[in-house]
Amino acid sequence: MPPPAPAPTLPPALGLAGPTASGKSALALAVARRWPVEIISVDSALVYRGMDIGTAKPSAAELAAVPHHLIDIRDPTEAYSAADFVRDAQRLIGEIQARGRCPLLVGGTMLYFKALADGLDTMPAADPAVRAALDARAASEGWPALHAELQRVDPATAARLPPNDAQRIQRALEVWQLTGTPMSALHGRSRTPGLALPMLSLEPADRAWLHGRIAQRFDAMLAAGFLDEVRALRARGDLHPELPAMRCVGYRQAWAALANGQLGPLREQGIAATRQLAKRQLTWLRSMPRDTVACDDAQCQPRALAWFAARLGPPARG
Repeated sequence: MPPPAPAPTLPPALGLAGPTASGKSALALAVARRWPVEIISVDSALVYRGMDIGTAKPSAAELAAVPHHLIDIRDPTEAYSAADFVRDAQRLIGEIQARGRCPLLVGGTMLYFKALADGLDTMPAADPAVRAALDARAASEGWPALHAELQRVDPATAARLPPNDAQRIQRALEVWQLTGTPMSALHGRSRTPGLALPMLSLEPADRAWLHGRIAQRFDAMLAAGFLDEVRALRARGDLHPELPAMRCVGYRQAWAALANGQLGPLREQGIAATRQLAKRQLTWLRSMPRDTVACDDAQCQPRALAWFAARLGPPARG
C-alpha cells in the first residue's frame, strides 16, 4: 500500500476583501466548508456587542459552524483602533497556525488590511488615566476645544482631523501628553513588521448591481428590526452619537432619525450612506495588491473557490 499523501503546506494567511454587500461572508463560509480555515473578521463594526442587525453580523448558526474571531469583543462605549486590530490579528494568526489551520482574514475595513500588511508606526500604549482625564475635559469643554489645543501642540495632526473626531483627537493628545512629542513627528520612526497577505477581492463589474444589493440588504435590516436595535442602544443611556460605534454607517442615520422623530427619510439616507461607504472601500482597494473576481458574475463563487484551491490544495470536503 502506498504511503498516504503528505498534507498540503498551508499559507501563513489569506485575505478576502471587497465592498459591503459584495458577498464576502457567504464566500468565506463556502471556503470554510472545504478547507481547514478559521475566520478573522476585518471589520470595525463587528467588534461591537449588541450591534447585530445593522452590521449584518453572522448568525449564531454561522458563528457555531466555523471558528470566527474579533466579533463581539468590545462594548459600544469602547474604542477599537487599527493598532488594536493589528495586535489582535497577529496573535490570532499565530494561534490558528499552531492549530494546523489557515487564518482567513475577511472584511471590508481596508485600513485594517493596510495596517496589517504595511505595519504601523510604533506609538505608546493607551493610558486609561490620561484618556479618562481627556474625556472629563471634553465633557465640560467640548471636543472642538480639545481640537484647538491639538492645533497648538500638533498642527499637522489637527489639520487632518475634524473638530468633533473624538477618538482621534483624544489619541493625538494622549500621545503628546505621554511622550512630549507630536504624534505627527512620531510617524515613520519605527514600524511593526508587515505581513505578506495574498488577497482576493470581490468587486462589481457593474456598480449598479452593488447598489441594488445594498438597497436590498438595508430593507432586510429594517424588516429584521434594525430600528428596535438602535432604540435599545439609545435606551442604555451611556451611548452618544460621537462614539465610534455609533458613527458606523446605518447606526449614525438611525440614531439621528430617532432623535429628531423623522423616520421617513431614513431608508434613503441609510442606503446613500452605505453606497458612499462602498465607494470608499473600492477606492482603497485600487491602491492595494490583490487578485479580483467580479462579484456580479454568475461564476463568481466557482472562480473564487478556484483561487483558494490554488493556495490551499484540493478541498478536504464538499
